[in-house]
Amino acid sequence: MILAGDIGGTKTVLAIYAGITQVPANPVHETRFKSADYQSFETIVKEFLDQTGAKPQAACFGVAGPVKDRHSRITNLPWKISADEIERTCGIPKVSLINDLKAIAVSVPHLDKDGLFTLNPGNPEPKGNRAVIAPGTGLGIAFMVWTGARYHAFASEGGHTAFSPRNPREVELLEFLTRRYGHVSFERVCSGSQLPNIYEYFLENKIFSEPVWLKEKLAATTDKTPVIVETALENKADICEATLDIFIRALGTVTGNMAVTLLPTGGIYLGGGILPRILKRLARPDFLSNMTDKGRFFSLCANMPVHVILDPDAALHGAAWYGFETLVTVF
Repeated sequence: MILAGDIGGTKTVLAIYAGITQVPANPVHETRFKSADYQSFETIVKEFLDQTGAKPQAACFGVAGPVKDRHSRITNLPWKISADEIERTCGIPKVSLINDLKAIAVSVPHLDKDGLFTLNPGNPEPKGNRAVIAPGTGLGIAFMVWTGARYHAFASEGGHTAFSPRNPREVELLEFLTRRYGHVSFERVCSGSQLPNIYEYFLENKIFSEPVWLKEKLAATTDKTPVIVETALENKADICEATLDIFIRALGTVTGNMAVTLLPTGGIYLGGGILPRILKRLARPDFLSNMTDKGRFFSLCANMPVHVILDPDAALHGAAWYGFETLVTVF
């Protein structure tokens, strides 16, 4: 029995699996928690185990942050997570931490066609490298390399590479964000939590007007991103449409950067919670045109398959598979 978890800046999902054949279909227990409501991750684990009465022999958690020496600091939460501490305080014999994008990457070989939406069929190379790019609360990037028997997943912090503007408006956006943050990464533009930055740039520079009804709607919520995205998709406000346009095109740019950096000729997989909700907008030409605009390497990028991961629990399932593959053998 394994405890698997997807720990993010917005939500934490925990699930118990009694065997690898139950991943992902039938967890014994599964619960979602609002991460910000808890002071520590160990508190959530204890609450979950108390509620379920489960006694897992091992646990694997995909965490939204870098992992080093069995420790991780969550990028968008004030949490420090220690595998040793979880073993000690929660009574779990063996605990492993992996980056959440690595967890998604582990799940990719297990996805079927129904779990993917194809933006570009490309010309996949069997056993070619694969990449995962996921704008969620932050912007995560991971990659996979064929080892001769299977794919091995690697984490990265590529979402924190410097944002590179491609036109005068994006240069102005970079200047706006530099005044606010200093270093401006792609995550400041291409993530759900940071998407309102683009909206605020348009507002502060008086490029678009803000309808009164929209201003009131945004003032009434703590999470502006869904309001901005839904308004853009419904074509109700120019400022929201322009915000989503920049988000999509910048995502295309960072995807193209990763295409020439990682050479994922086996496929690029786009994850995160926001993209499945904007598939029609993502399928318009500007995303792929920004991705493939690499001069002499246009053909190389254009031949790379691009898919959107539709499974909202890919990181959770990847953590479970990783746990069964690497931890169960110790018992």
